[in-house]
Amino acid sequence: MLQSNGNKPKFSMEIKYIFQNNQKWIVQKLKTDKDYFKKLSATHSPEILYIGCSDSRVSAEELMGVQPGEVFVHRNIANMIPNTDLSAMSVINYAVSHIKVKHIVVCGHYYCNGVKAAMQSADLGILNPWLRNIRDVYRLHKTELNAIEDEELKYKRLVELNVQEQCINLIKTPDVQKAYKDRSITVHGWVFDIHSGKLIDLKIDFDHILESIMEIYKII
Repeated sequence: MLQSNGNKPKFSMEIKYIFQNNQKWIVQKLKTDKDYFKKLSATHSPEILYIGCSDSRVSAEELMGVQPGEVFVHRNIANMIPNTDLSAMSVINYAVSHIKVKHIVVCGHYYCNGVKAAMQSADLGILNPWLRNIRDVYRLHKTELNAIEDEELKYKRLVELNVQEQCINLIKTPDVQKAYKDRSITVHGWVFDIHSGKLIDLKIDFDHILESIMEIYKII
């Protein structure tokens, strides 16, 4: 953030702290391994693609306990994988067809503001077309969701179902279908519980779900 100081803008103290923290991090890494950054810059071959939410409370590397270089990360509002999103499609193509990751994780989180916004009947401007993807998830599962009387439980269940549907969108892509055919690759649907800090594997039965739709979406 820039703050005015007469004619010259200056960075706020928060930004200065970030650069101070960066210097401390460099010293710490070099103390452990003097060649740390040389090794880090030598290659980029993570085995995991993580697709998660942009929410500032959900830091992919920290919640998984992994280090730089171990996970390829893509984040957007509500961890969406619409086939019209060039950014998401490009990330999937690069990770699957070029890096050749072995695992793809779609990770949502409880108390997701994007999912909450999609549950409201409100005009949210430029967010409308993006959130409509979540509203489509609600429409697909409205019988189950409308049967849940507790609003918080309904909200959390929509988070889970959104992860499931984004995993299905992922499997519909040619890159992932080709990878399934040519080598071993696994798709995982997870939820991060902000209240407890736990990662939850939804253990989605993709084989059962895909039985009824791959006749239409199978490409490879």
